[in-house]
Amino acid sequence: MHILQRIHMYIHQKAHWPDFEWDLESIVLLLGEARNLQGRLKGKMEAIGFELRNEALLETLTLDVLKTSEIEGEILDQEQVRSSIARRLGMDIAGLVVSDRNTEGIVEMMIVATKNCCEPLSKNRLFDWHAAMFPTGRSGMYKIIVGDWRHDSTGPMQVVSGALGKEKVHFEAPNSSRLEEEMSVFINWFNEAAQTDLLIKAAIAHLWFVTIHPFDDGNGRIARALTDMLLAQSDKSNQCFYSMSAQIRLERKQYYEILEKTQKGNLNVTPWICWFLNCLINALNSSEKTLERVLFKGQFWQNHAKTMINDRQKKLIDRLLDGFTGKLTSSKWAKIAHCSKDTAIRDINDLIAKGILQKEDSGGRNTSYRIASLLNQ
Repeated sequence: MHILQRIHMYIHQKAHWPDFEWDLESIVLLLGEARNLQGRLKGKMEAIGFELRNEALLETLTLDVLKTSEIEGEILDQEQVRSSIARRLGMDIAGLVVSDRNTEGIVEMMIVATKNCCEPLSKNRLFDWHAAMFPTGRSGMYKIIVGDWRHDSTGPMQVVSGALGKEKVHFEAPNSSRLEEEMSVFINWFNEAAQTDLLIKAAIAHLWFVTIHPFDDGNGRIARALTDMLLAQSDKSNQCFYSMSAQIRLERKQYYEILEKTQKGNLNVTPWICWFLNCLINALNSSEKTLERVLFKGQFWQNHAKTMINDRQKKLIDRLLDGFTGKLTSSKWAKIAHCSKDTAIRDINDLIAKGILQKEDSGGRNTSYRIASLLNQ
């Protein structure tokens, strides 16, 4: 009896895998809302002009790359990510830094996925993405198979949590002997002309890929790149101004819960599609904040086109406009600008006098500063 339960535990062990089913009535309203938000966002972006649109794209891609890695517990350097993306987009921005090979690899994959969203998917294309993500052939301290399907030489591929000796198996992927056939079916389906809505296809592609789990590592990040690829097709644009990865990071607990429940369920994946569409709607709504910040930044520099601002001040102002984490004090200013505290204080007082900065309400020894409202300029 225990053996029979194990045979039918996971969705990929069902008799009719991968013939997914869903209840269209249950998702039609969510589908309509997501489509409406996509259209509104696209219209807003087309109306703001080339330079601001590029700035919004840079913001969104930076967030996407940071958060798709953060979901997997890997924290990338924001400045490296931003610089790598800016160079690939041909943007001339101040303060570019050198990026390491791992950052370059994930940036390349995420940009290429959306930029070339209409190009066919292939085994070699997936292998190239995988190799770009793991340029040293290692994931952390561990050597992994790069640019090829996993081999399961040390046992079945499992998603496990818990301390040593108290592990809980959340999921076990198909045996590696099935991967060539499984991925061939997936790739052929992915490349077919969409017979269903592309948003539904994006939800199915994400679930299907992470269920096959074809690589030793990086499956989640590649699944999210494939998701972005199909969302770009649905937008009819190779520029995406919202981040599913950022939203999945915010909803990570619910993401893993619905994923595990679906992978242990049946082939009717309506609840998974509903969750995916709700997550997409939240991502689209969150993009409004990115747009507001970009417009604020554009208006700010337009207002101060003739204001005398030195390079240190410009660097710190841009950091504030891009969403500075924590409180900006004179000590932090000195550290970031590589100057003395006295110089930092002079820079700050100069910007206060020009109406660009203002003190936070708290005051005291650790006085902090923020950008003054546009209404005050």
